[in-house]
Parts: sequence; structure tokens; C-alpha cells
Amino acid sequence: MTDSALIAVASILGAAFSISVGSIGPALGEGRALAQALQAIAQQPDEANTIPRTLFVGMAMVESTAIYCFVVSMILIFANPFWDAAVTAASQ
Repeated sequence: MTDSALIAVASILGAAFSISVGSIGPALGEGRALAQALQAIAQQPDEANTIPRTLFVGMAMVESTAIYCFVVSMILIFANPFWDAAVTAASQ
């Protein structure tokens, strides 16, 4: 196996791991946050105007983690900085 093939395989596996872990965690966190918000609205109906606002801000924060993992995986697949270094090293 050549160095460039090894870097390609490692990049694809790294991207797959990043997007899988990076999407499972936020999905579980968002589900738990939604369940807690619905429970809070059920217990205090007069606070139903402020709870969803806070919930959406929190969900946006949690979702940003998944977006960062997606960006990292796209960089590893399409704009891999290690690939250029391997190509220049192989051409020397």
C-alpha cells in the first residue's frame, strides 16, 4: 500500500468517525433538551412563552457541534492538507 493510498484511507475513516460521533451526540442532546422543555411547559404552562425561546438558543448551540464535525469531515475528504504533503514528498 502506497503512502498516498494510506493517507486516503485514513482520511476517509477519520471523516466517517468524525461525522458519526459528531451527529450521534448532538442528536441525543437535542432529544433530551426537547423532552425536558416539554416537561417544563407541562409543569408551568404560564412560562410557555419563554421556555421555547431558551430551548431554541440551546439547540442552536448543540447543533453547532454537529456542524463543526461535518466541516471537519468535508475538509478531510475534499481539501485534505495531508494529501498535498504526501504528493510533494512522493514526487521528490
